[in-house]
Amino acid sequence: MRNTYLLVVLSFALAAGAMSASAAGGGSSSGPGKIVCWKDKTGKTVGCGDTIPPEYQDSATKELDKQGITVKQTGATLTPEQKKAAQDDLERQREAQRKQEDQRRQDKALLDTFTTPQEIDLKRDRDLQLVQANLETLQSSVKNADDRLEKLQSRADGYAKNNQPVPQALQDEIDQAASEKAKTDQQIAAKQQEITNIKQKYSDLKRRFIELTGKQ
Repeated sequence: MRNTYLLVVLSFALAAGAMSASAAGGGSSSGPGKIVCWKDKTGKTVGCGDTIPPEYQDSATKELDKQGITVKQTGATLTPEQKKAAQDDLERQREAQRKQEDQRRQDKALLDTFTTPQEIDLKRDRDLQLVQANLETLQSSVKNADDRLEKLQSRADGYAKNNQPVPQALQDEIDQAASEKAKTDQQIAAKQQEITNIKQKYSDLKRRFIELTGKQ
């Protein structure tokens, strides 16, 4: 039924094709021997003729030859909001493609590096041993710093008990020892976090390796 309606409209439009563009209210016209159909905002064809009415200049159009064959189509002009939405969607697609490509490279590197899940465990243990050794060294340093700070503070307390001011040189030593201890504490916390990160990293690698190979 819809096709019959369009054919009737097309036939009428072809018969009226000799009318000038100005007679149609100043809208744009199609080429000689061709007509154009225009659509509303919902995408429904609402009219055909040799000239697009001014109010439909930004609508989607379809140009037909005298046999009714489509020779050209144009989309509706996008609003600023539609353009932004389209751009955002394009950026999302590009980001998804980048992530897929990154994952492909990571998977290839994983399969090129390891042949069994047990090899991943061994590499994890080697990395952990190095960090653990550094951590133990720092923990020994902070213990020494605690002992030194305790002795310095004991000397300062002795001055206080005798109602004497703490010598500036002693106070400077206390401040320096406290600063060094605080710095070492931060380094210890960083190493502990590094250990956690290494365990998580190799856990993720092992899980992905099993997903890709099916090896247990």
